[in-house]
Amino acid sequence: MPERAPPQFDLFAERRPQRRVLSVSELTREVKALIEGRFGSVWVEGEISNLKRPGSGHLYFTLKDEGSSVPAVLFRSQARLLKFQPTDGQRVLARGRLTVYEPQGAYQLACDALEPLGAGALMAAFEQLKAKLAAEGLFDPARKRPLPRLPRKIGVVTSTAGAAIRDFLRVLHRRFPNLPVLIFNARVQGDGASSDIAAGIRALGRRADLDVVVVTRGGGSIEDLWAFNEEPVARALAACPIPTVSAVGHEIDFTIADFAADVRAPTPTAAAELIAPVKADLALDLQQRGARLRRALTNALGQRRDRLDHAAAKLRDPRRLIADRRLGLARLEQRLEDALSSQLSRRGDLLARVRTRLDAAHPRARLARQAAELRALEERLRHAVERALQHRAAKLGGVAGRLESLSPLGVLSRGYALAFSGGHLVSGAAALAPGARLRLRFADGAADATVDAIDLNPDTKEPPKP
Repeated sequence: MPERAPPQFDLFAERRPQRRVLSVSELTREVKALIEGRFGSVWVEGEISNLKRPGSGHLYFTLKDEGSSVPAVLFRSQARLLKFQPTDGQRVLARGRLTVYEPQGAYQLACDALEPLGAGALMAAFEQLKAKLAAEGLFDPARKRPLPRLPRKIGVVTSTAGAAIRDFLRVLHRRFPNLPVLIFNARVQGDGASSDIAAGIRALGRRADLDVVVVTRGGGSIEDLWAFNEEPVARALAACPIPTVSAVGHEIDFTIADFAADVRAPTPTAAAELIAPVKADLALDLQQRGARLRRALTNALGQRRDRLDHAAAKLRDPRRLIADRRLGLARLEQRLEDALSSQLSRRGDLLARVRTRLDAAHPRARLARQAAELRALEERLRHAVERALQHRAAKLGGVAGRLESLSPLGVLSRGYALAFSGGHLVSGAAALAPGARLRLRFADGAADATVDAIDLNPDTKEPPKP
């Protein structure tokens, strides 16, 4: 038997490590789990670049610094809550979580909050919104309405826990006690405060018993007052159907609400002074005006009384004046009667003449004349027709006699006859032949005959006359 080959042994098999092969998807999933598990919610400071705003409403951008960059996204639901408009080159603080997009193996920062860095950024947001609303005409002075001189009732949108409403009411009721005030309690600071303020403005604007709406709060930092720089508050003020007053912060503070309202008051107490006049001053002014009115009426009555006395002095005795007027009236009546009588007489003569002409031209008279003329013409026509008929009858009788004398029937009555052969009148014997059939016509009838012989006249070649 052949010898077996000795078995081969790998001396390094025990020392070589086992290889673990991962697919790209598996590797990406492990990296995703590692990154997303390691980093929860993080704050990242950086500069915005490559900002994109697709129709979906999401914001896509890159956060970068001097050494690196990371893609980021802010979804539409959070983008709508931003207090400013992000721009390329703007430095921001972004809060979010790191996520890995597996199809590309790339990681990005999914943001849920975005804040501009520093007060300068808030002022930039303030100027952005101010320019936008000004371009729409919300701050146009032509839209501003004057405040009522004496409002019946005032509406106030503010926080009832703040000092601003207490200062406002203290000054208001000191100037005009018992002036009614309706307060809409709203948050004036923090998230959701702008929605509360806008809702309060709309609610009070629908009240028919209010003459002015005040939006107010005390002073604070720009962050504290930021709710009054929000677009919903500005649009609610511009759309309010009754005059509005913005009294936010201190005299040096300006908000978007100040530009959108009809009147800006530098402080809540100044708003109360603008809205409510001093009641005691009004009462004093009313008394002074009443006194001036009474003096004016007294002077006017005195002047009228003097004029009346002067006019009465110039008047005569009314009874004599009435007698003169009565006498003049009697003369005028007599003249009127004479004039009327004369005029009626002239009109009567004219009417008689017109009636005579009308009677002569009346259709009945004309018809009677024309009827008489027609009867005369008819009589003349009848006589003329009779004479013409008699003349024609006589003439016809003569002609008839002559015709009778020339008529063949008259000749036949004297014993003559007419011979017809074949329906034709025989004019002579030469036209006949023996045996010809004849039809003889007499005055009183007709008879048939046969020609037996023909005797012609030797001179005229005509049949002999009987």
